[in-house]
Amino acid sequence: MSRESIVSGESQRFDDIADEKTLASLRPENLSEYVGQEAVIQKLSIAIKAALGRGEPLDHILFHGPPGLGKTTLANIVSHEMNAGLVCTSGPVLERAADLVGILTNLQRGDILFIDEIHRLPRVVEEYLYPAMEDFKIDIVVDPGPYARTVRLDLAEFTIIGATTRAGLITNPLRNRFGLSLHMQFYNAAELAIIIRRSSGILKLEITEGGAETIALRSRGTPRICNRLLKRARDFAQVEGRGAITEDVAVEAMDIHGVDEAGLDSLDIKYLSVIIKQYAGGPVGVAAMAATLNEEKDTLIDVVEPYLLISGFLNRTSRGRMTTSKAYRHLGLKHNSQEELPL
Repeated sequence: MSRESIVSGESQRFDDIADEKTLASLRPENLSEYVGQEAVIQKLSIAIKAALGRGEPLDHILFHGPPGLGKTTLANIVSHEMNAGLVCTSGPVLERAADLVGILTNLQRGDILFIDEIHRLPRVVEEYLYPAMEDFKIDIVVDPGPYARTVRLDLAEFTIIGATTRAGLITNPLRNRFGLSLHMQFYNAAELAIIIRRSSGILKLEITEGGAETIALRSRGTPRICNRLLKRARDFAQVEGRGAITEDVAVEAMDIHGVDEAGLDSLDIKYLSVIIKQYAGGPVGVAAMAATLNEEKDTLIDVVEPYLLISGFLNRTSRGRMTTSKAYRHLGLKHNSQEELPL
């Protein structure tokens, strides 16, 4: 079961084509417009200016972090800043080595190949990337069978930008071939409020400071989620004839969609409640939690837990997952353990 939630950082099936086009239109086009991720932007800016100054393609880049933080947006920005062509694909799509060879041989000098979910590349496809990334050459086998021979093809110099939510699943040989490895952090509420006000301007919406702050606080530190919640608040304000998105309008809209003041939804609440009520606050393994909640383990690891960890509701220890005293307080439950769980 995959998580279908308005506060999931993953792209959702309930985002129709029109919604996706709207979300795409909200993306900044250059580094100067990008909000947050200061360390990442600084490193990217230096790398881009240096590459342009030398007249060379950019070094290979790996973006890693939770979904919805702007990895795809940054790939588009890098393409724009480098004035380079952009080819987009994903790890699961590249099932055969021939698929990758076809893409690589059609790249022009300086082009950027963006591979989302790069940790899901099949091993045989990944191995074809090694010489392509290092030497801009690729070996293909022709005349299979007893007359098989290898032909080495020269490739135009290009840049691979990889994106992953599971950096630990990327093999060392592949990771070591990226010149830049950049970790994407969750955003703070002030940064998200800036994004919301910018998006409101593009969508021609009237929003108050209180409305922007309310949506920002419930957006789980994720720009994709704050833009999605902004659209839902827009719908509510329109249907109810409220006009501007005020704090009260934003609160009512978020309540309808089951997003509380901390950005937690029903699955988050259920996750914490199960640990507290069925496992006495933990520790408990993620496999047991997945079975109890009837959710995929990867969904819990990639989507649910990162925000609970960073916001102080959950600890992940060598013995398993443990709720914190903050989780007890948020759920209005008494903390019976003699050992105070850390915040």
